[in-house]
Amino acid sequence: MSSPKSPKSDQGAKRSSMSPKSPQDAPPPIHVGQHPTNTQIPYNEDDAGDQDSTYDDDGSIASSTTSLSESIFDYRSLHGRTFQNSKTTEYWGPNDDRQNNGLDIAHHLMVMLKDDKLFDAPITRPSRVLDVGTGTGIWAIDMADAYPFAEITGTDISPIQPAWVPPNCQFHIEDAQLEWTYRPESFDFVHIRALYGSISDWGKLYCQALRSLEPGGWIENMEINIHLYSDIPEVRDDPDHIFKRWAKVFWEATDIINRTLRIAMNGTQRKLMVEAGFVNVVEKTYQVPCGTWSSDPKMKKIGAYNLAFMDESLEGFALFMLREIMKWEYEEVQLFVMEMRKAVRDSKIRPYYLM
Repeated sequence: MSSPKSPKSDQGAKRSSMSPKSPQDAPPPIHVGQHPTNTQIPYNEDDAGDQDSTYDDDGSIASSTTSLSESIFDYRSLHGRTFQNSKTTEYWGPNDDRQNNGLDIAHHLMVMLKDDKLFDAPITRPSRVLDVGTGTGIWAIDMADAYPFAEITGTDISPIQPAWVPPNCQFHIEDAQLEWTYRPESFDFVHIRALYGSISDWGKLYCQALRSLEPGGWIENMEINIHLYSDIPEVRDDPDHIFKRWAKVFWEATDIINRTLRIAMNGTQRKLMVEAGFVNVVEKTYQVPCGTWSSDPKMKKIGAYNLAFMDESLEGFALFMLREIMKWEYEEVQLFVMEMRKAVRDSKIRPYYLM
């Protein structure tokens, strides 16, 4: 999702919305209860029984922006996984090495989806870039390497970024849900990615992004729809399939703590961006395969990365929300995750999700 801030006119920065436009090759947003059809991931029916498994059966794979307080390093532990404490953010993701490895894998597959580009926005020479929710900092670091004359700033609630970074890259500890500490019109590009399930007020987030952008600046926000899909009728039409149960329970969990996981559904991003004052909002939907079932070499590689990302991330995604919010027993969580792992590895059902 990309959108520019209106350039200044005689009356100042324009805040009203213009009619949004979408690329012709981008399918419309998917609504709850509406099942997409795979139109982006080529596959060969004759190869369905010859897919190599990427995994073995056992599941193994072949505050202040200027200073850090002690509370920033105050991690909570849950069944051997560590999570970041925050006054305002009930973030579901662990901040340990396994989850961070998953974040880095996800970065690579997202870049491949964009044909090896770091962003879709039509920016040729970014100069001051803000990466909100930078995570491990991998996107910000890659941006700093790609644009050595730009100043790249990454923010996050968790100090998990590396110490050695390019000289034009810096990281600040900042909770995006609090008032941003940057002056108005400080950046020409704001990048937000994978904050699904961690923001209570997306409208406020977009308003703060708009305020921090110079006139004519751009915002880009890429989020994941956690509902997995299959065009196979036995899966698509089964109301009790794990793909549907998985999405339903996590939607419910994040509704309880007011941290929606539906931000990438029903055109919500575009609606809230327009309401915040962004114009010419462009919405693009990527279909992301799980596994190597695609006949297209690029999609096959993306699917392999995606399966590795899910293997590293599924337990971490589920543990906090199901144990702490939904009050499931630990054994129930593990069985649920195991069922999901098995389904996403099943190349015969050609699973995919939307991003």
